[in-house]
Amino acid sequence: MRRVIDHLQAMRALNTALKPALALAAALPLVFGAFAVPALAATAPKTGITSFAQLKTPLPYPYDEQANADAAVAKARAEARKQGKLLLIDLGGNWCGDCRVLDGTLQLPAVKAFMDKHYTVVMVDVGRFERNLQIPAHYGFNTRLKGVPTLLVVDPRTDRLLNRDDVFALSSAGDMSPQALADWLARWPK
Repeated sequence: MRRVIDHLQAMRALNTALKPALALAAALPLVFGAFAVPALAATAPKTGITSFAQLKTPLPYPYDEQANADAAVAKARAEARKQGKLLLIDLGGNWCGDCRVLDGTLQLPAVKAFMDKHYTVVMVDVGRFERNLQIPAHYGFNTRLKGVPTLLVVDPRTDRLLNRDDVFALSSAGDMSPQALADWLARWPK
């Protein structure tokens, strides 16, 4: 019996000694995990629809093909920095159905309120992958984009791309649900 009591006491002492290390180990993915969902992510807005077919039509043509992309991104970055928001650079084209679905979803009242609170959004027309490619190149994407919409979530204070491994996640936005799209957008704001 004494051996059992000694064993239990040793286990308690080990548990007490390991608690700080276990807490640190549990926090490491939040600090260092490139693929981990950021800690304290914002609560995603409820879209109120279950299908993109429920979006208001006609879907918008959100990209200004004549805009100066460099100036637009610089202005949006300064605005985001001033307001303490994240910068969302939406690379796409008006020919792209998924780009238009994304913009239609961003116009839903709850999603729009969420975006207005957490992001400054700038739309950059990349044509058919031949225009304004200096924007993704600035963030390390020097090869042809894998698809559109391509979304770059940027910390405007440091100009650091926060979603490097996830920029093409919405390139097939139409295959997602509206709520999944909103959930994706909620991964970076705190």
